[in-house]
Amino acid sequence: VVHAPVSDAAVALAQGSGPFGWGQSLQKLVREASGWAGLAIIGVYSFLIAVALPFPGEIVLAAELELPVPGWAEFALLVLVSSVFKAAGSLVAFWVGGRSAGPVTRWLKRSGIDLVKYGERATVKAARKWGYVGLAGVLSIPFFPDTITIYAFTTLEENYARFAAATFVGSAVRLLLVATVLAPFFDIG
Repeated sequence: VVHAPVSDAAVALAQGSGPFGWGQSLQKLVREASGWAGLAIIGVYSFLIAVALPFPGEIVLAAELELPVPGWAEFALLVLVSSVFKAAGSLVAFWVGGRSAGPVTRWLKRSGIDLVKYGERATVKAARKWGYVGLAGVLSIPFFPDTITIYAFTTLEENYARFAAATFVGSAVRLLLVATVLAPFFDIG
């Protein structure tokens, strides 16, 4: 399987992420996802991390789907499904964030997650300088919670289609980057 070397790293990074005990259970469900139903689980998880869950999107790379297709096609499907569903989730976040100034961002701030301030600053700076390319670039940063970036960007832009496209591209680039460039550094098995 093309993405197997990332599994240990993604799992190790996800072990302590999120302020919830159920977060590890959800991430375990994603890691153990298999077959076509597993691909659906990856889609739902990717949607939820865009909308509300401050968990790492890279955990989807740990799934051993074992689909009846070649390994490269399975990997391509995984990246495609995760990116499409994250883009769809970003549209929901975009709508919610634009209507109520980011309730998830407010909740994250109250929860004490230090990345919120950094994420907002980095996102606002990138958005002002590079627009949607900046959003895609920030979303390409491995292991950074997408939820923070997406909600911070909702206050600056108004084009749903470009927002979704930038989220799709950033998500796909991130997964490809982690699975190809960073994978040799995380092969701890």
